[in-house]
Amino acid sequence: MSTIFAKRRARLLAMKSLREHYAPSGSTVTCPRCGRDSSRRAATESLYVCPLCGYHFPIGAYYRLSITLDHGSFRELFPKIPARDPLAFPGYREKLEAARRKTGLDEAAVVAAGTIDGRRCVAGVLDSRFFLGSMGTAVGEKVTLAAEYARRNRLPLILFSASGGARMQEGILSLMQMAKTSAALGRLDRRGLLYISVLTDPTTGGVTASFASLGDVILAEPGALIGFAGPRVIRQTIGETLPEGFQRAEFQMEHGFVDQVVPRNRMRETLSRLLRLHEKGGPA
Repeated sequence: MSTIFAKRRARLLAMKSLREHYAPSGSTVTCPRCGRDSSRRAATESLYVCPLCGYHFPIGAYYRLSITLDHGSFRELFPKIPARDPLAFPGYREKLEAARRKTGLDEAAVVAAGTIDGRRCVAGVLDSRFFLGSMGTAVGEKVTLAAEYARRNRLPLILFSASGGARMQEGILSLMQMAKTSAALGRLDRRGLLYISVLTDPTTGGVTASFASLGDVILAEPGALIGFAGPRVIRQTIGETLPEGFQRAEFQMEHGFVDQVVPRNRMRETLSRLLRLHEKGGPA
């Protein structure tokens, strides 16, 4: 019994440290967009959105889940699926260990069951601090298992993406996760279950080209970079100047790729409304 309590205490401490990672020390927080300072209290109360210009700071996976799911409903799923080094890529193991020490995570994905305003769901988050949320075999496995769990239990699925794409250190095995996650979401869709994809800054590469783009509803945080290749690569490839705000969430909504751009302080409310509407309509 003491071992169980010790594990619970360790997990709570880890979640606390992950929340505090985005609470900079000192009395002020400097916004990277506008360059102005805000009080730490103001940044915390605004869910780490700059109160002066609206810039959405990146936030950790556990913190994201804590502001999305009902208090006390969080139950982590598939926690022990750590990243591997299937290709013995030079230096990869050392970088994985460094990322684990820095973030307290085993991998870039965290998946949980919980409720939003009392409605059950499965939620997954990619944490951009762990290898920029890149998708390797472990991330693909977690996303796939989340979709399968939602399908078996007839629950809606919500995935928050923040990723630089496929993880090059795992080569073709990483790229295979695009097909694997897409197939799992296809099975979820055939059961008539809701899948909501939420795109945060940045969502690029193989994640964009797979599960992030397959939502029944696709939401995005303001200013999020969304695309396959980055704007610099595209600019260098086609040799043209790109439109203002190209690949940002607002541009993507104007061109039909995103259904709605939702500020962080309204995301939980929006998700709750979508779950309620789906619940009333029932599965197809």
